[in-house]
Amino acid sequence: MLATIKNISVTYDGVGKSFSSGDFISGRITLELGKDCKIDYLSIKAKGKSEVRWTERHNNTTVIYHSKDKMFSIEQFIIREQKGQDCNVVAPGTHVYPFTIQIPQQAMPSSFKGAWGKILYTLEAKLSRSMRISSKARAEFPFVSKADLGSIPELMIPQHGTKVKKMKFFTSGKVGMDIHIERMGYYLGEDLNVVVSIENSSSREINKYTLYQKDSFFARGKRRVSTKDILKELGEPIPPSGKLKVTKVLKIHQHIVPSIFTCSNIKCEYRLKIVLDVPYARDPEIKLPLVILPATQTSGLQPPPYLTLGLTRRERKPTRMEQHTTISTAPGAYPPTAPGAYPPTAPGAYPPTAPGAYPPTAPGAFAPPPAYGMYPSLSDFGGKSEWEKR
Repeated sequence: MLATIKNISVTYDGVGKSFSSGDFISGRITLELGKDCKIDYLSIKAKGKSEVRWTERHNNTTVIYHSKDKMFSIEQFIIREQKGQDCNVVAPGTHVYPFTIQIPQQAMPSSFKGAWGKILYTLEAKLSRSMRISSKARAEFPFVSKADLGSIPELMIPQHGTKVKKMKFFTSGKVGMDIHIERMGYYLGEDLNVVVSIENSSSREINKYTLYQKDSFFARGKRRVSTKDILKELGEPIPPSGKLKVTKVLKIHQHIVPSIFTCSNIKCEYRLKIVLDVPYARDPEIKLPLVILPATQTSGLQPPPYLTLGLTRRERKPTRMEQHTTISTAPGAYPPTAPGAYPPTAPGAYPPTAPGAYPPTAPGAFAPPPAYGMYPSLSDFGGKSEWEKR
């Protein structure tokens, strides 16, 4: 028996590029039908969420730790439910429905996948039919948070660390280490200049440089941490009874995840660790906090002229009396200039001056929730942060 819905998929323009707050995402829903299909509604939803999950064994009981946080959710209706026996009946064939959605202008964390949690941004197409299970298709898109060193004064503060250690047992004398970096914040791809001054009255040593990532996951009042080294390099050997001052240049790789401080259940931090490799003694080390920002910011994309206006706030369901908007009802009707497509001059179309249209200041349009603080509690970097106190 021939299936009514043979396939549904969602794609977006600019695959391989990253999106940021305020950008427009344009794409299309492709619907392949085997026979006539009466549709209650067809919608596209853009959303961002974070999720954390891990399990622990306590005696004979397995405890699941799980938490979720939603950054935003915007749903746009392309076909709406209408009264009438023949309303919203779509003929067999392939139908393509273009859409454009704007990401809210608010601070949100970058896309992330870690040991026990992830931050995802997705587009989800949903086709609803009476007395049938809804058909869905999903596409994940990369999101990069916006940040500027100049707008966050704490990130421009120079970092400094000092360590003096007396040698015992098999090694005599003492070593002193003094570390300077020019600021706390760096962009991906930047060079990190580390100025190291070492005074050595002990035996021969080598200093090691490590940039490592520390991910924290929070659920049900508990915290899990995972760490991994991003880069490791050796410095020059230090002669006995000598002094050495060098500048070590470390490259911050482009492929790592920017720091995350604006998510309630996931935190991503970076530390620079400098260690003196001392024979027959515990190695002295210094750790300095770093905040890694995205390398470049994507420019805001402009909406195309066929932008539909079915934006809703959060999860509102369409009413039966709302306007029916079908981008394409004939097989292969895309692009929008084809017969039956959405003309820009139609009632309720773009530009935003039309009644009920975007931008968010229009009545009934999407109004994003208050923005998160971009980098809270940076003054706590020297001790425990707000997340570590939980």
